[in-house]
Amino acid sequence: MSVASELPSARPRPSRAELRSDVWLAAALMLGGVLSAALGSVSGVYGADDHALGWLLLYAAALTAPLAVRRRFPEIVAGAVAVVFFIGGTFRIPEVYVGNIALFIAMYTVGAWVDNRRRATLVRVLIIVGMFGWLLVTTFQAATAPTEEGLSRVGVFSPFVAFMLMQFLVNVAFFGGAYYMGDRAYASALQRAALEERTAELERERERTAAQAVALDRVRIARELHDVVAHHVSAMGVQAGAARAVLDRDPAAARAALLGVEGSARSALSDLRQLLETLRTPHGADAGDGEPSGTTLRLSALPELVTHAIENGLPTTLTVVGEPVELSDLAQVNIYRITQEALTNARRHGGADAAADVRLRYGAQDIELEITNTGRVALSDRPGLGLVGMRERAAASGGTIEAGPRPRGGFLVRVRIPATAASRVPA
Repeated sequence: MSVASELPSARPRPSRAELRSDVWLAAALMLGGVLSAALGSVSGVYGADDHALGWLLLYAAALTAPLAVRRRFPEIVAGAVAVVFFIGGTFRIPEVYVGNIALFIAMYTVGAWVDNRRRATLVRVLIIVGMFGWLLVTTFQAATAPTEEGLSRVGVFSPFVAFMLMQFLVNVAFFGGAYYMGDRAYASALQRAALEERTAELERERERTAAQAVALDRVRIARELHDVVAHHVSAMGVQAGAARAVLDRDPAAARAALLGVEGSARSALSDLRQLLETLRTPHGADAGDGEPSGTTLRLSALPELVTHAIENGLPTTLTVVGEPVELSDLAQVNIYRITQEALTNARRHGGADAAADVRLRYGAQDIELEITNTGRVALSDRPGLGLVGMRERAAASGGTIEAGPRPRGGFLVRVRIPATAASRVPA
């Protein structure tokens, strides 16, 4: 979308610095007007006409003082300056430079600062028409005056006619320049305001994107920590409970259970160390994956996960149906973590007699993972972090998930992920 299609309806209001600069401009022009009128009177710009110093001062002040508020009241200032300029020319005030500058600035300000473009055009057109009408009248009067003074009027293209034509051309350039430059200044101000607003919007968007990236990183880290810690700590809890139960009557079994606790602790520390090393690596996360790129979790490790569940008191079976396909690293990590979380929940909430069954089905259109377990179901008003993490992992892989109690008892987790891999691998 172009900048022109996003231009604001009004230009920004003048700043305090701009308003102060108008006051200084008016003061400088007033001083220049007084000097110009005084020097013009001495040099006899209009011949023998003489004016009192008071009238010269009044004319210079009336011509330039309104410019001090030109950005606040551009139309009024332009009208006032034009009227004073007309009076000065009519009564032959000997000032011919500062008045033109003041009128040019007033005309320019109307075009540059009036948001109502129809009113801006009307004000400037009225001033231009009035000035050219006045110029025509004075030209006619000069041409018909019975005098032999001044420029020669002999011939069709006499020096007098040439001078009058030059006056008209200069005024066309004068008013045309003020009109055009005012319009260009207004358009440039709108474009600059639109660009500043767009820049501010991009900066806000960048801040939002950065905040979202931080939030996504926090979610990813929380999910990884939950999966690693919950899995191993849950196993350690089961093993520690078994050791406490047989500590007095079967020291050997208690020792074996404590060795299991030690092994789970070592595994947890190893997983945490790998996770932290991945997070500290500058390019540790693949773009768009939301998972560390250094992870080694694969679907081929599901049997080890099942074995770990069995060793920690949850009888579990694993069944693979269909011809396996090569999945992306992200999909393999997510399927593994969902299986791990589902078995952890079954071990924690299913009770002492709970058992689990893991089925991985490779279909033509999708891969389906189904984890069921027997035993009781822990009901809660709000889902746990584990269920939230499983839903996030399924969504990250472009799949869907069902999780809830089964009608005949126990709990069901079913995940479907699109089979996007092109190559098949041996079972």
